[in-house]
This record gives sequence, structure tokens and C-alpha cells, in this order.
Amino acid sequence: MKRFLLALVMLSTACGVFAQDEKNEDEEKKTGFKKDMLFTGGSINLGYFNGVTVLGASPQLGYSVTNWLDAGVVFGYTYTSQSISVGEKERRTIIGPGAFARLFPVDFIFASIQYEHNFIRYKYINPYSPDQIYKTDANSLLLGLGYTSGREGRNTPYYYFSVSIDVFNDPNSPYRTFANEIYPVVNAGFNIPLFQGSGRRR
Repeated sequence: MKRFLLALVMLSTACGVFAQDEKNEDEEKKTGFKKDMLFTGGSINLGYFNGVTVLGASPQLGYSVTNWLDAGVVFGYTYTSQSISVGEKERRTIIGPGAFARLFPVDFIFASIQYEHNFIRYKYINPYSPDQIYKTDANSLLLGLGYTSGREGRNTPYYYFSVSIDVFNDPNSPYRTFANEIYPVVNAGFNIPLFQGSGRRR
């Protein structure tokens, strides 16, 4: 009899906990999008390879989907310059909207993927002839690894450093030299949460 009563009490308790969990899950499903999971930030792009200099900035707007996944949209601006000979230069200006995701197996290490569609303006400068200008576009897919400082779970402020390469074989890619050689892209950036509500869940 005592065992029966004990089992009954345990069953009642388990049912109560299960019902509470279901209620919490239902409430979370109803609320859906949480604005306190939004973040902003961005990165600066620095690269130098075989005499090619790359400078750029990429502001971002993202959403912390889970403890291990951040995703969002990015708008990039990149300037590339190469001196070929005395007075002879090649320059590219790139505007590249896109989307990104960062996956965190642990809080301080992440893998990144970023797709961009780049609009490119190319300028060739030669002191003995008029400047040549043309416009084109190119797709890029950047894959990389990075390190963060200060990240503590879902949607917290942190700084990050990463190295990526463009795995698409597009000769117009802003992440290739004018001789179509691939080079690593070094990013240093930051993540800033936007709406930090008191009920924020991690």
C-alpha cells in the first residue's frame, strides 16, 4: 500500500512537471519571434597578398537562433588595389549584400559561412592612356573559422576574429587577385545585442 501511494505521488508530480513543460513550450511557440534575440555589429576586412591590398567594412543585422547558431544579413563594401608597374594600377570597388551564419560548437570558437552577391566596378589606370572602367558582378561563398572573446551563450556581446576563403571559382570575385589567385580574408568584428529584455532566455 505504501509503495502504491508513493508511486501515485511520484506519478502526480511527474504529470505536473510535464504539464508545466508543455505550457512553457506552448507559450514559447506562441510568442515565436523574440526581439531581444536581435543583434547588430559587423566587421572590417583586411587583406594583403602578392601586392594586392583589400580594405572593407561589413555592417550586419542578425538573430540569435539558438545557443549555437547566429544568422543574419550583411551589407559589405570592399576596396581592392594593386600596383602593376610605375604609374599602372588596377582598382576594384565592391558593394556586396548577402547573408551569413555562425555556428558555435563552443562559446569561443565558431565556423562561419557567408554568401554574397557582389556588384563590382573595375578601373584600370595607365599614365599613357585614358582610364578604362567597366562594371560586372560575382557571387562569393566565404567559409571560415573564428575565435570570440566574451561570448556567453545566446545573443551576448562579443568580439571576434576570423579567417575565410571564397570557395566559388569566380574570376571576378573580390577575394581573388587580378591574376585569379585565391587569398585568405581576415575579419575582425563585434556583436552587439539590441533589445535586452528581462525575460531573455539563453
